[in-house]
Amino acid sequence: QVQLVESGGGLVQAGGSLRLSCAASGLTNSNYRMGWFRQAPGKEREFVASINWSGAETSLYADSVKGRFTISRDNAKNMVYLQMNSLKPEDTAVYYCAARRAVEPRYDYWGQGTQVTVSS
Repeated sequence: QVQLVESGGGLVQAGGSLRLSCAASGLTNSNYRMGWFRQAPGKEREFVASINWSGAETSLYADSVKGRFTISRDNAKNMVYLQMNSLKPEDTAVYYCAARRAVEPRYDYWGQGTQVTVSS
């Protein structure tokens, strides 16, 4: 059973940085796609970034975070990270780690989320 646990959220001033971590377990084979999503109050959940769990990283980013956020993985530690720099108040949201089988279009596994608040 796939389990994802996020950590690293918090309160930061605009222009600051945070690194979110996602501890993954139960990924019984290598063919997963890992993603970060976020949901702000009153808004729908939106894609932030994704990366292959193994092999070529092939990372993707939402336009709103491109150049500021970096997704990475550490397979030895079963971790996925989201480094967030130059944070803006509009980045305030609950951030979720997610996983899907590479052949599936939909993310089926989700963490509980971690709150990121950026003050102006």
